[in-house]
Amino acid sequence: MIGLAVVVVLSAASIATQSPRFVMLKPSLGHFAIAAAMLKRGWMSRYLPEVAQRYLPANAPVIAGYAWAALMAALGLANILIALYAPFAIWVWFISVGAIGAKVAAFVLQYAVFRVIIRARRRAQSAAIGTMAGPSSALLKG
Repeated sequence: MIGLAVVVVLSAASIATQSPRFVMLKPSLGHFAIAAAMLKRGWMSRYLPEVAQRYLPANAPVIAGYAWAALMAALGLANILIALYAPFAIWVWFISVGAIGAKVAAFVLQYAVFRVIIRARRRAQSAAIGTMAGPSSALLKG
């Protein structure tokens, strides 16, 4: 319901002002709202698969969540600067390619980092189990 109200109010404001700059600045509001929501500690944990929840350090999703909040805030600030000082064609490129590309790149980077951490921790756990089982299995055989 709040989302619908925001859309209606911002659409009405766009029509009332009839200002292209206002329309260009609106994505910043979304970026800042999402950044504020991402400042909640541990928001990312509920979206992680079970294997990630098991093997990632407890602070990894928290740090990643704050990094996402910083990215969204930076994109909002960049949008303001581009909307106010750059030509319209640059703003269109930024919104359609730059901002989306930054989010995709951040997702790929996070996925790769989490995957490296999970693999390393799984190998370490397997090695620890293997060394614990090694001497005791030799005693059982003998």
